[in-house]
Amino acid sequence: MMFRKLSPEQFRDHLFDILSRKQHWTNSHFNGSTVTNAQLRIHFRQEYAVYLRDFAVLLGRIMGKNPSWQIRRHLATTIYEEETGGLSLGKPHQESFLQMMLGLGFSRAEFREVELLASSWAYREWLDGICQDEEWLVGAANLTIFVEGTANDREEVLHQHQPKTKAEIEDIVLKHPLVVYHGLSPEYMDLVRVREMIEPCNRRTAYDLIVKEAVETGKQKLVLGSLEQALDVWLQYREGIARACGLRRP
Repeated sequence: MMFRKLSPEQFRDHLFDILSRKQHWTNSHFNGSTVTNAQLRIHFRQEYAVYLRDFAVLLGRIMGKNPSWQIRRHLATTIYEEETGGLSLGKPHQESFLQMMLGLGFSRAEFREVELLASSWAYREWLDGICQDEEWLVGAANLTIFVEGTANDREEVLHQHQPKTKAEIEDIVLKHPLVVYHGLSPEYMDLVRVREMIEPCNRRTAYDLIVKEAVETGKQKLVLGSLEQALDVWLQYREGIARACGLRRP
């Protein structure tokens, strides 16, 4: 099938279309009241070991390939925030994550040696591969758009609102499923606060940069193809977590 060069708007729409499918039937479980603490433990340990713990490392591999200065600046800023929290609350993101886990009753030791499920290994190997073996544009698109993105990206990017106030962020924290259904104290929710402070601006920037860089037909095809593959691997990854948790599709 012939691939025709897309306008920046068309290419962005294709990116949105792929991200709109980044949904899994287990979302209703993990965002609801029926999932148990034991199931949350499985889920969060896999998420941490597959990409949360090493996200800055993966970004650094892409930066080491010497992309354009705009991309380098975005990657460097993201790495700085991930490792220091210097643009938000002054704590590394993985530290904020582990604090949230502590609030759920999970110790730090439970996240030091995590045995990955087969589908988790496949997803991590995919991430390692695109950062090490593919050209930087593929790695940058997958990490900044796919890994950090959600099915709501189209709405968040095209209808970007003013930065949330502290009161608005606290309201989001209080309505978070872990607080509402699992009794997690809001004091442990700095990771959610940070994401509400940082991510809205990051989403728009990530899309703008990738659209600007992928102007040639070959590059557009390469990026879209890799994101489709990422979606397939991610869906299998989530299926593996579902099986490990004993969850069944409705």
